[in-house]
Parts: sequence; C-alpha cells; structure tokens
Amino acid sequence: MYLIDSDVLIDAKNHHYGFDLVPGFWDWLAQAHVDGRVFTVAQVVDEILAGGDELSEWMDAQPNSFKLQPQASDAPSLQRVAEWAVSAPYRQGAADTFLATGDYFLVSQARSLGYTVVTREKPAPQSEKRIKIPDACNAVGVPWTSLFDMLKTEGARFGLA
Repeated sequence: MYLIDSDVLIDAKNHHYGFDLVPGFWDWLAQAHVDGRVFTVAQVVDEILAGGDELSEWMDAQPNSFKLQPQASDAPSLQRVAEWAVSAPYRQGAADTFLATGDYFLVSQARSLGYTVVTREKPAPQSEKRIKIPDACNAVGVPWTSLFDMLKTEGARFGLA
C-alpha cells in the first residue's frame, strides 16, 4: 500500500501525466485507491486543494477514503517522527518547517500503517537546511519509492485511446 506525496501528483499533472495527455494515469490512481492500494494524507490534500487547478478538482472528486485523516493509533508514530526531526542535525527551523507540512504526516502515517511513501524527493542526508522525505523515512524505518517504481511494481499500463 502506498501514500502519495503532493510533489508526485503536481509533477505528474505538470509533466508526464497531464490530464489531457495521459488520462489513464489518473483513472489508474483512482482505481488503485478503490482496490485499496493507493492513498494520501489529509494534509497533502490540503496542499493540493490550495492550487485551485485541474489537479485540485480531481482531488476534490476523490472519495474521502483516499484522504487519510490522522487517527489516535498514529500518535506513537507522530511522536517518533517528531522526536527524530527535532534531534536530527539540521539547522534551526528545519524541523519546525518539516513538522508544519504534510511531509510529517505522510511519513508518520506511513510508519503507523506499514505503507510505502511515494515521493519525487531524493535522499540528502548531508543537508542541513531541509528535511527530505526519504531521509525521514530512512531514519524511522519507513519504505519509500518513486512514482515510476511504484507504477512498475504495480504493473500499471496506460494504453492509447
């Protein structure tokens, strides 16, 4: 099961999987959710809805079950990820920024649920200014992958109309 980061969806819309170019990608995501394999977290949805564009319309049309809300059962993971972020060797403010974004909930809820995070970010363990999702995932034992690797693993296929 996968939790998708906003950067994956925004980049897909803006580049390789535009709604007018590869509508099958968006249909596949919706079906993968119905099949219980693809989700995102409420904070990522908020980031996308703020865009006021075709992607926000698509996201708004998805069922509420696509947008996972934090649950009481997520509390230990939220605490563990927060403790790691504030103790990690980043410059002042990096942890605050991370904890104020959907990235924090994405990593925490993936840890709590045993899901894999899908992101465009690359690890940057030597970074001092910004906590990257893969580094947070690696620190707390959450698997992560790229969109392309998820699509390959899931056997996604997009045909011509």
